[in-house]
Amino acid sequence: MGALPTVREAIRAATATLSDAKSESPRLDAELLMAEALGVRRDELYAAPERRLTEPESAAFDGFVERRGRREPVAYIVGHKAFRMIELQVNENTLIPRPETETVVEVVLEELNRLDKETPLLLDIGTGSGAIALALATEHPRVRVVATEVHPAPLEMARLNATRLGLAGRVEFIVSDVYDDVPTEAHFDVIVSNPPYVPVEAMRRLAPEIRGFEPHVALLGGQHGMDFYERIIPGAPPFLVPGGMLAVEINDGRMLETLQLFIASGRFEDIDVRNDLGGLPRVISAREKQ
Repeated sequence: MGALPTVREAIRAATATLSDAKSESPRLDAELLMAEALGVRRDELYAAPERRLTEPESAAFDGFVERRGRREPVAYIVGHKAFRMIELQVNENTLIPRPETETVVEVVLEELNRLDKETPLLLDIGTGSGAIALALATEHPRVRVVATEVHPAPLEMARLNATRLGLAGRVEFIVSDVYDDVPTEAHFDVIVSNPPYVPVEAMRRLAPEIRGFEPHVALLGGQHGMDFYERIIPGAPPFLVPGGMLAVEINDGRMLETLQLFIASGRFEDIDVRNDLGGLPRVISAREKQ
């Protein structure tokens, strides 16, 4: 048996393998998987690049690369994903948090900071791994959050993330299909949601990492991708305080249809569209008319 590869050699070989497998970021993927195999941060990998891997390290890394070669997302392989200031545990029951969704957090943080309120109350519909709810609770130390999911499995992951981040005392999790089981007496300063919005016909065009591994129930928004917006937007006013904000992440291809839902309800004003860092429309927010 030949000598085991060095850190540098193993990363180089994995990069070539993942490039052949059509990864869009083969070098980055290889480095993230190596960091996980070694139990170090990615920026520590090259502290000793000529160190030879041990057999357990090499076996773990090879297993990770094999899974990535089948297009399994890196976040599922390593079991965690960074989102704004926090690190979230993820699994096959939860969508992987996207950088684009950080724009939603920015919009809502601006609103929370504007409020002259000691303890603002926020509802996060379809929390998944808890990304939006827990990022907001981390960055706004007084907000209290109710986070919902229609299925218990992702909600359990969100609870674990809240506990690990020390936020369990300020975030309540409930099983609810949109507003169905949200207490009717609750009135929120902000309602936020990143709902499923992929149209049925668009699923086949998604990348293999998404189409083959991420939960379809958290992606599919009905025939035209609008099913959840048609419930969330007109259903929000009874759950908002006067002047409360609703903010939703949007499919940029359905921006006009989503705007029309806000307008047609007759219950919102100060309607605003915020672009993400890529310049695409990403968030629509509005305040209930007082």
